[in-house]
Amino acid sequence: MKIKSKLLLISFMLFQAVLFAQNNITVSGTVMDDQGQPLPGASVILKGTTTGIQTDFDGNYSLDNVPGDGTLVFSYIGFATQEVPVGNRANIDVNMQEDTQSLDEVVVVGYGTQRKADLTGSIVTVDAEEIEKTPSANPVQSLQGKVAGVQIVTTGSPGASPTVRIRGLGTYSDATELLYVVDGMFYSNIDFLNPNDIKTMNVLKDASSSAIYGVRAANGVIIIETKSGGKNRKPQIEYNGYTGIQRAQNVLQMANAEQFATMAVESGSAADVQFVLNAMQRYGRSRVNPNVPNVNTDWFDEIIRDGIIQNHGLSVTGGTENVAYSIGTNYFSQEGLLDMKNKYERFNIRSKLDVDVSDNVKVGVNTVFSNATQFTPEDSAWFKAYFAVPILPVFDELNTAATPVRYANAQALGYRGTQNPFPDMEYNNNRLKIRKLLANIYLQTDFIKDKLTFKTTYNVDFSALEERYVNLPYNMGFGDQRLSDINRKQNNYYNQIWDNILTYNDTYNEDHHVTIMAGASYRDEASNRFEATGTDIAGINYETSWYLDFADPLSFNNNVEEENKRVYGQSYFGRVSYNFKDRYLLYGTFRADRSSKFTKDQWGYFPALGAGWVISKEPFMQDNSIFDFLKLRAAWGRLGNDNVNASSGSNTISNVTVDLGDNPVTGITATSNFSDLSWEVVEELDFGINLTTLSNRLSLEADYYIRDTENAIMPVYIPIANVTIDRNSGVIRNSGVEVALNWSDNISEDLSYTVGANFTTVKNETLEIENESGYIDSGSAEFRQRTIVGEPLYAFYGYETTGVYQNQAQIDADPVAQNAINNGQNIQPGYLIYNDRNGDGSITDEDRTVLGSFLPEFTYGGNIGVNYKDFGFSMNFYGQTGNKILNRKRGEIIFTSDTNMDADLAKNRWHGEGTSNTYPSSAGLRNSWNQRLSDFWVEDGDFFRIQNIQLAYTLRGDKLKGNAPDFKFTLTAERPLTLFSYNGFNPEVSNGVDRQTYPVPAVYTIGVNVKL
Repeated sequence: MKIKSKLLLISFMLFQAVLFAQNNITVSGTVMDDQGQPLPGASVILKGTTTGIQTDFDGNYSLDNVPGDGTLVFSYIGFATQEVPVGNRANIDVNMQEDTQSLDEVVVVGYGTQRKADLTGSIVTVDAEEIEKTPSANPVQSLQGKVAGVQIVTTGSPGASPTVRIRGLGTYSDATELLYVVDGMFYSNIDFLNPNDIKTMNVLKDASSSAIYGVRAANGVIIIETKSGGKNRKPQIEYNGYTGIQRAQNVLQMANAEQFATMAVESGSAADVQFVLNAMQRYGRSRVNPNVPNVNTDWFDEIIRDGIIQNHGLSVTGGTENVAYSIGTNYFSQEGLLDMKNKYERFNIRSKLDVDVSDNVKVGVNTVFSNATQFTPEDSAWFKAYFAVPILPVFDELNTAATPVRYANAQALGYRGTQNPFPDMEYNNNRLKIRKLLANIYLQTDFIKDKLTFKTTYNVDFSALEERYVNLPYNMGFGDQRLSDINRKQNNYYNQIWDNILTYNDTYNEDHHVTIMAGASYRDEASNRFEATGTDIAGINYETSWYLDFADPLSFNNNVEEENKRVYGQSYFGRVSYNFKDRYLLYGTFRADRSSKFTKDQWGYFPALGAGWVISKEPFMQDNSIFDFLKLRAAWGRLGNDNVNASSGSNTISNVTVDLGDNPVTGITATSNFSDLSWEVVEELDFGINLTTLSNRLSLEADYYIRDTENAIMPVYIPIANVTIDRNSGVIRNSGVEVALNWSDNISEDLSYTVGANFTTVKNETLEIENESGYIDSGSAEFRQRTIVGEPLYAFYGYETTGVYQNQAQIDADPVAQNAINNGQNIQPGYLIYNDRNGDGSITDEDRTVLGSFLPEFTYGGNIGVNYKDFGFSMNFYGQTGNKILNRKRGEIIFTSDTNMDADLAKNRWHGEGTSNTYPSSAGLRNSWNQRLSDFWVEDGDFFRIQNIQLAYTLRGDKLKGNAPDFKFTLTAERPLTLFSYNGFNPEVSNGVDRQTYPVPAVYTIGVNVKL
């Protein structure tokens, strides 16, 4: 009986196994990304089991014994996990979508990475897609308008780098460069990088985030991670390029011949009227208006051209089981808007290799070779074009003395200068050759797998800059002749850094996560500059003669210089981060830096602390229907700044004889003008909030910060020695609010959109100045800027105007005007009225006041994006307000009065009672009463700009015949529209003083991306 029962049981089990086998199938397919490219190494697991497999090089998989009613789980790093019911299908292909939230979870921070949710400081990440939208030589330009707290001041000159400020201006010196960390190496400029090679840019805005970099981080840090290959990936070839045209926008309109002749008559200057008559006699009278010459030159139209811009990159990425590689080359070219030899070209070769030597040892090397040639513009051409009179032609066949080209010379009409900008453009050749070799190599080993890691990295940066400035000979006639001369400079820069980092991270009892990092760094920076100038070059017509040995040997006297510098630095640093239940976050860093620049206190010590509370993780928030994520954070930190000149100066003893009564007495005076500098120290307090709500569709990041620069290095006047030297003598504060809002939503499977906005307020203020006068003057005496306690750095300092005198009765009734007339000043209707601030009845230096700052008080940006099937549309905008621009080119009428004026002055000038209460008359512009620095010359710099518009279409390979790749086509308009009231080409002026600012062009490109 027992035997029969066992036989029945065995038979039943065999029957069930047969039935089970009959319901199981083999499932195979291909796993691809959202671009249709295979994903090798993707995980395919039968849900609820440990049964699974990884895809091969081509993204293919095959899994046996899969229940027909089972579910497969597909996962891959950086992509959203998908669960797909089998449904008795033998073939299942999957296209995985990028998981943006997952990609953002880990960000690169100083010497490591950190989960975004664990951050206690203010860090913003900009990904490759946003960076690649901007056609520019320098990738940092792509940040304009996208990151709250970051001000980018654009320049249109090809190859020139923009000015970047993070949270205001915190140092008095010109050394305001940021620290760029590219794959672990330090740079002060990233003009060598191809934007298409960048994976992410992380902007470290507050001192707590930046403090781990200590000595170099005072002006802000941007960490850049370049694209890498992937292990177990089939080689992928990618081409990414665009070509387009640059066009000058908002070209400044100058007075035409008729307006100019009218103002000459109104000026009351007999000489100016005679010059116009001379032009009529030389060039004839206009058929339209016989009272003006038959010449009407628009000088800006003559010197401006459209410029071609193009960028082409080719890369190969991939990897085997133990190796990941990425190699590529790039060519970038940009023509300038100035119609001369004005161009920038760059050719790059890069490689990145990561190798797993063993289970616990990894090595890697990253190299970039950059070879660029830049022909810089002759900026004086912009200045001359502004002043050149419209009654002068470009060429003048009557000017027979002009050689080799018969350019027109305003001296032929009686004017003092030649005024024609074309000789400056035609007879100057300014070439820079910029070669850079950048490399880093690292070795990383795990002492305890996934817990204790040691990494040593050696970085080297070698740059060679060869400058050649050639002035070719010419004769403009009327005694204006120039001999040839050449100036050559050779600048070599060598920087090496050796970092050693030990990192430990572990989790205890599932709730306590700790990361501890300790490291040491050594840097050695050396530079050498050689410069020489020679004149009268033999064989000047041949470029092969543009060397110093072809110049007159006697011309080298006192024209040869050589300078060598070397700076050493040594650092020790550490970081501890603690996370309890993903709710309570603590963060602390400490860095000790030594710099050979300082003779006193070479060591600086810079701590930072941060704390965060993830409220949404609290038990009482688990069932809330409002916040998906809510975090409060606070951070404090101190940074050192050695991006200043090294200590220098001298001690002197002088013999002095003075008369005491009737007897001369001789003695000595001892003075010291040794700067004896120490560290500038930036101390910053930051409070922030991060939240997402409405099913993660709406996100908010906001910060309030106070950023003080203590021991700020400023110029101090030493009366007894009659010299000005740099001293640690001030305190500078920047404070403000930053807010970034983003909304994203999927309307349907085919349609999604995003909307974002950000804004920043910055208040720049000088808190202390240790100077006998209580202020520091800068700029020239005629165009004064002054740094005063309670005001911004470099504030414009002059007189306030309250209107324009309309008639003689108004002048007779004004005590200020009568006082000036009694002192010999000529006051007429059409002259400016100044505010007598102290009420003493006279306009004196005591009536001057701060007229504003070039630093904006408010900046903002925004974006709109729409994706429908294979089409994509995006638009970014950017603007600023609260800043001022000194229109110095207009103001330099104080130095010469026989030049042209802009059309705004010509149209709006006072030319009779009631015609204007803002602009002086033509005669008034030539009178010293109106020429003093006032708010008439200082204008608003507010602007709004459509920053970027891009339309993209992806032509997927599966829609074409054969095994075709995907093609992505883009049409891009960069800066197509800028609205502003400032009377100039461009409201973006780095230092706020517009004398000859290069126009910023609109750029229109067509691009294509292909992956094979």
